[in-house]
Amino acid sequence: MLKHPLSIISVLLSIEVLILSLSRHERTKAWFDFLPPVFWIYFLPMLAATLGVVDPKSPLYQLVITHLLPASLVLLLLSVDVRAILRLGPVALLMFFIGAAGIMAGAGVSFFVFKHWVGVDFWSGFGALSASWTGGSANMIAVKEALGVPDRIFAPMVIVDTVVPYVWMGTLIALAGWQAAFDTWNRSDRTILDDLTRRSAAVPAREYQRNSFRMMVIIIVLAGLGSVGAQALANIMPQVKNVLSPYAWTIILVSLAGMALSFTPVKKLESYGSTKIGYWLLYFVLTAIGAKASIANVGSAVLLILAGFLIVAVHVVFLMLGARWLRAPLFLVAASSQANIGGVASAPVVAAVYQPGLASVGLLLAILGNIVGTYLGILCGQLCRMLS
Repeated sequence: MLKHPLSIISVLLSIEVLILSLSRHERTKAWFDFLPPVFWIYFLPMLAATLGVVDPKSPLYQLVITHLLPASLVLLLLSVDVRAILRLGPVALLMFFIGAAGIMAGAGVSFFVFKHWVGVDFWSGFGALSASWTGGSANMIAVKEALGVPDRIFAPMVIVDTVVPYVWMGTLIALAGWQAAFDTWNRSDRTILDDLTRRSAAVPAREYQRNSFRMMVIIIVLAGLGSVGAQALANIMPQVKNVLSPYAWTIILVSLAGMALSFTPVKKLESYGSTKIGYWLLYFVLTAIGAKASIANVGSAVLLILAGFLIVAVHVVFLMLGARWLRAPLFLVAASSQANIGGVASAPVVAAVYQPGLASVGLLLAILGNIVGTYLGILCGQLCRMLS
C-alpha cells in the first residue's frame, strides 16, 4: 500500500491525466458518452483505495481539499459574464430560477419520502446533489465540503448525479419534436424566441492567447491568494452550529471573490487558460475525495436513484407551472431544465436541438447555475436538515 504523499499524488495525478486524455482522444472519447470523465476521476481513486493501492486514511487528502478547492473556485468563477447572462431577459432568467426552485423543493420532498430507508443523516447528501442540479460538479464538491457530507453518503450521490441527468437529457431531446404541440397548448409567446435570438447574438466569442509560464504562475498565485485570503476571513466570521462552519464561510467568500474579480481586468486571465487550470485543480480535489471513500458506500445508490427521479418529477411540475404563467415556449423549459440538471457541457446541446442557433442561451443559463448553485445547495441542505 502506498502511503508516502508523493506516491499518492503520483497515482492520483496519473488517474486524472489518463481519464482526461482518453475523454478527449478521437478513438476513445465515445467511451464516456454515458459515464462521463468526472465519474471515473472519482471512482478509480475510490477503487484504488478499496483495493489497498493507496492509503485511504492519508492526511494528504484533506490538505488537498482544504486548499485546492477554494483555489479552483476562484478560477472557475473568474470567467463568468454576468452582463451577458442578464441580457437574456426576465423570462429566461425566471424560468431558470423556477427550475432551480423545483430542484430544491424536489430534494426536500424526496428526502422526506426516502429518509426512512436511506437514513436521516442523508440530508447533507441531498443538499450536495441539489447543488449539482442547480449548478454543476464544482458546486456539488463545494457544498460537500461546506456541509461536511460524509464520504459514505457522498459516494452513492455521485452515482445518482451520473445516471439520472443522462436519462433526463435523453428524455428532453426526445421531446424536441413536440415543441409545436406544446406551444399551441400552452399559448406560448413565440416572440420570446426572436428576442432571445437577438440578445444571444451579442454574446462575444472567447479569445484564447498562447499559454506562457509567466501567465500560468500569475494564475496559480492568484488562486492561492484567493484560497488563503478566504480561509483567513472565514476564521473571523460568525459561526452557526450545523449551518455555517469556517469552511462553509470559505466556500461562500471565495465564490464571491471569483465573481467580483470577473468585473475587473483580472477576468482577462481567462484567455490564458485560468478556467482550464481551475478544472484541473477541481478534478484533482475530486480524486482526493474519491480516495477517502469506499466501494461499500455505494450500496444505497439504487434507492437513491429513485429518489433522484422524484426530484426531477417535482422539478418538472415547477417548470410546467412556470411555463404556463410566463407563456414560455418548450425551448425555454428544456434549456432551463438542462442548465439546472445537466450543466455547461450539455445545456448548449439540448438548446441547439430545440432551436439551432440558440445554444448560447443554454450555455449562459448553465453558467448562471455555476454562480448560484453553491448557495442554493447549502440552503437546500439546511432545508433537508430541518426535515430530518
